[in-house]
Amino acid sequence: MDEPRKRGRPRKDPSTLARWTPPEGWSRLVAWLSPEEKKALKHVAVEAEVSVADLVRALASGLASGAITHDELVGPVTKGRSVMEKIPTLFERDDDFHVVNRPRAECAWVFEGAGVGTEKLDGTNVRLTVRSGRLVRVEKRRNPSKAQKALGIVDGWYVDTAEGAGEDKWILTAAGNTDVTGWPDGEHPCEALGPRIQGNPLGLDDHVCVPFNTAAPTLDEVPRDYDRLWDFLAQLESRYAPGHLAEGIVFHHPDGRRAKIKRKDFPRNAAAA
Repeated sequence: MDEPRKRGRPRKDPSTLARWTPPEGWSRLVAWLSPEEKKALKHVAVEAEVSVADLVRALASGLASGAITHDELVGPVTKGRSVMEKIPTLFERDDDFHVVNRPRAECAWVFEGAGVGTEKLDGTNVRLTVRSGRLVRVEKRRNPSKAQKALGIVDGWYVDTAEGAGEDKWILTAAGNTDVTGWPDGEHPCEALGPRIQGNPLGLDDHVCVPFNTAAPTLDEVPRDYDRLWDFLAQLESRYAPGHLAEGIVFHHPDGRRAKIKRKDFPRNAAAA
């Protein structure tokens, strides 16, 4: 007699499935999405450089902690928009997540010449939590291993750093060297930079964390079309660390909107002629 089919999502190899035990009291949220909705949500997560799970959890955390209220989330107010803000990439992506020569409608202002371009710094993604001008939490981005990717785990996530952990030493050093006294309360995604982080692509002498949206050098005369941006980024020297290539560009509109493009967003073959 055949065994009854177990409930739940079928998997090819359950014996090798990566398992994770949530903290006590946590519960799982399940939502049914159309293919179009799933793809749209994944693209938002890619733009925010977080996993889909972290994207949803950040919203829930904001509501639970009182960072935003129900009315602020539903209404078109600045604080609500800030919590869920994403920085769109200038162009649409193909199935390999490389950009193609098709500008995004929400970035039209960039192509019209509005806004200022700043350098996107090349380091490792961390998240600093600040309360009353004091650093209270340091998290790092964790990406899936090759084995996890083979199991279908493709999104990264944030995990806490730990004092005394060798692998976290330099992230914590960078966080400790960062002056957060003037930062507003909240979670701040940053780039951790320095001599012992990710090979130090910018060749820095000290460790520091730089918020994505502040302290980045302004770039003058930035091109605003696909072909010229591709060529421009292929040879753009960092203003933050001269002598090294810049990772990309973030455009800032006077009304607060932003848009970005990175060198690695383009296909790896030679830039368009």
